[in-house]
Amino acid sequence: MTDLATADGVRLSGLKVAHGDVVALRGVDLTVRRGELLVVVGPSGAGKSTLLRAVAGLENPCAGTVHFGDREVTRVRPGERQVAMVFQSYALFPHLDVAANIAFGLRARGVRSAEARRLAAAAATVVGCGHLLARRPAQLSGGERQRVALARALVREPKVLLLDEPMSQLDPQLRVSMRAELRALHDRVGGTTIHVTHDQAEAMALADRLAVLNDGVVVQVGTPTQVWGAPATDFVARFVGALPMNLFPADAPWRPAGVRPPTGGQWGVRAEAVGLAPAGADDDGQAEVVRVEPMGADLHVHLRVGGNPLVARAPAGTVDGLTGRVTLRVDPAAVHLFDADGRRLP
Repeated sequence: MTDLATADGVRLSGLKVAHGDVVALRGVDLTVRRGELLVVVGPSGAGKSTLLRAVAGLENPCAGTVHFGDREVTRVRPGERQVAMVFQSYALFPHLDVAANIAFGLRARGVRSAEARRLAAAAATVVGCGHLLARRPAQLSGGERQRVALARALVREPKVLLLDEPMSQLDPQLRVSMRAELRALHDRVGGTTIHVTHDQAEAMALADRLAVLNDGVVVQVGTPTQVWGAPATDFVARFVGALPMNLFPADAPWRPAGVRPPTGGQWGVRAEAVGLAPAGADDDGQAEVVRVEPMGADLHVHLRVGGNPLVARAPAGTVDGLTGRVTLRVDPAAVHLFDADGRRLP
C-alpha cells in the first residue's frame, strides 16, 4: 500500500443542498488544502454530514460546484471520485472476516482475490489490525472495528478521506487514545481528510484547521487556537471550547473596568480568564457562588453576578470549599466584544 501523497485538495464554491423545502447547505464556500486534516464542527442539524455526502457525490447540489484540485467533480459519480468514507456505524459485513471486509470494495471493482487480500493485509497493518484478519466483526471490540473501517477506506488509496463521526460509538477513554492514533495515521499516510465530529476535545486535538458550521453556513475557518481565541461570532464563542464563553449584554449591571461594549452588543470572557478572590467589603465585582463542579485537575465554578450566570475555571485545590460570595478578577485584555449582529469586534 502506497501513501496518499497524490491527494487532492477540495474546494466548495457556493454549494447549496436542499431536500424539498429544507435547505441543508446555504451556499457553502470552503477550501480544504491538499494534505490537510480539516475538522468540521457544529450543532446537530447544521449540515455537517450533508457536506461530507456532497463531497463524496452522495448528495446532488442544487447550486454551486465541487472541485478536487483543478478538476470539477460536481456531477461525477461517487465511484469515480476516488473518495472513501467512514461512517458512524462502521457498516461491516457480519458474515465476512476482517480481511474480506477490507477487501470488499476491491473485489467489487474486479481486483483478483489474491491481490485484494494482499492489499487488505497491507492496509490492516497500517492501521494496526493486521493480526485480526481472520476474525469476524462480532469478535472485535469497538476500537478494533473502527480500525477495520479505516483500513477498508484506506485500501482504496483515496485522494480524499471523509470521516463522519467515526469515534462516536467508543467509550470516552478509548476515544482519547484513538484520536491520537488517527492523527498519527493521517500524518504517516498523508492525504486530504475531512473529519466531522461533535466532540470539542476531539476537534481541537485532531484539526489542522476547524470549520464551524451553523444552519448550513460556514461561520468561521481557522486553526483551533484562532477559532477558540478569536471567535468570529457570538455563536462560535458559545459553541467552540470545553466551556462556552460567558456572554453578557452591553447593559449588564456588571462588567470589568474599562470595558465598553457597543450599544445593543455583548461582551464575553472565557471561563479560564475569570479569576476568583475573597469578597471585599466595598467590591462591586462580587459574585454569588451557585455550585462547584470538581472536574479532576480543574473546578468549574458556577456563579451569578448582577443577575447573570457566569462560569469560572480554576485549578483544583485553589478554591476548595468555595461558598457564599467571591470577588471576580477579569483582565480587560481578555474580554471579547461583539456588535448587535453578533460579530466580534477587533
